[in-house]
Amino acid sequence: MADLQDGETTEMQGSGAKPYLLKNTGGVYSCSCPAWRNQSIPIERRTCKHLRKLRGDAAEQARVGGALPQRPPRTAASGEAGADADAGPPLLLAESWDNAADLSDWWMSEKLDGVRAYWDGKQFLSRQGNLYHAPAWFIERLPEVPLDGELWIGRKKFQRTVSIVRRQDKTDLWHEVRYLVFDAPDAANGFEERMAFLKDLLASRAAKFVSPHEHTRCEGLDHLRAELSRIESLGGEGLMRQPGSQYVAGRSSTLLKVKSFHDAEALVVGHQAGAGRHHGRLGALLVRFADGTDFAIGTGFSDRERNNPPPIGATVTFRYQELSEAGVPRFPSYVGLRSDAPVPTPSAPAAKP
Repeated sequence: MADLQDGETTEMQGSGAKPYLLKNTGGVYSCSCPAWRNQSIPIERRTCKHLRKLRGDAAEQARVGGALPQRPPRTAASGEAGADADAGPPLLLAESWDNAADLSDWWMSEKLDGVRAYWDGKQFLSRQGNLYHAPAWFIERLPEVPLDGELWIGRKKFQRTVSIVRRQDKTDLWHEVRYLVFDAPDAANGFEERMAFLKDLLASRAAKFVSPHEHTRCEGLDHLRAELSRIESLGGEGLMRQPGSQYVAGRSSTLLKVKSFHDAEALVVGHQAGAGRHHGRLGALLVRFADGTDFAIGTGFSDRERNNPPPIGATVTFRYQELSEAGVPRFPSYVGLRSDAPVPTPSAPAAKP
């Protein structure tokens, strides 16, 4: 994982247009995001998803001196007046792969098109903390420990699943549903130890409608592409889990959503200066798509390429996941310089309707 030396800063893109600023001042790490600023604890013990993404969950846990912040699960009585309507169980949430990070040795699994459900030891809760009214025969052999998984019927049957699990009459239609479990939030140690605990636990309970979700070690980019192609041909998407990772509430870069990526070319129209560990060299390439759309490519570069970036007017190949509604490539990652392409003259951006 990357880190900041004393006095260093770096920027990280969040959900807004302006990136957040991360700092290390005398060993006190800070972030300009609201989640870091609004914590009512001493600044040296604050953390946020951006610092965890930069330094890793283990480093942040060691730095703040204890478990990372968890949101308490919503109880069955939380629908009473005065309860926090936005409270929910402390789920680990995925970020999107940037097409650049090496995922060799990570755990691959299918991202199921079902309904995320947190079993708190007594009942199923949605991400928002709402109760799913499962019949007694469905839950009778579930353990009294928290589980994280998906209520699922089958691929391309999301609407059917929703129509059943949101009912309050505890219908026998639940016989169609399975609970596929992919984590044990309260089990100690890393992901592999939690999965071993989970398999032993579920085997001992012999719950008819419950089973652990399958995970496979990634052997490299070619293996990832082949498995992702297989899953997408069946109508699914992919998930990746970092080996040895902890279960931490909130979004974490230890759990990544993976989609197919596409290769394309763009014209270099400028260089954006780097910050933090990239100070004094390239931070991002400013490029132009064939239709005149301008955007930045900030990942996929080696140190050598950041010190000697492609010149303005060059054509570069990059990889991306999909286009936004505005036609901007999402998660663009640099692949290389098109040395065989002519050096065109940059044109003005096409007028947007």
